Amino acid sequence: MYLTKETKKEIFKDFGRSEFDTGSPEGQISLFTHRIKHLTGHLKINRKDKATERSLVRLVGKRRRLLDYLKEKDITRYREIIKKLGLRK
Repeated sequence: MYLTKETKKEIFKDFGRSEFDTGSPEGQISLFTHRIKHLTGHLKINRKDKATERSLVRLVGKRRRLLDYLKEKDITRYREIIKKLGLRK
């Protein structure tokens, strides 16, 4: 599997408050970004995989909603996560 426990811990440690804080918006956004990058690579190879395409669209929507939530609650945390992940908006 492409996403192991160690990878998740590393993602949450780098972007969340701690490696065990899986509920923070920053940690979830970074996890979604990692999954989106993986699915994008898969779709470049398998263009007709509609199930994966649908999953990718749903993940992008979830990430967008979390980013909007974070933007409303704390604009500085929003700007930090955008800069760290290299997202554009």
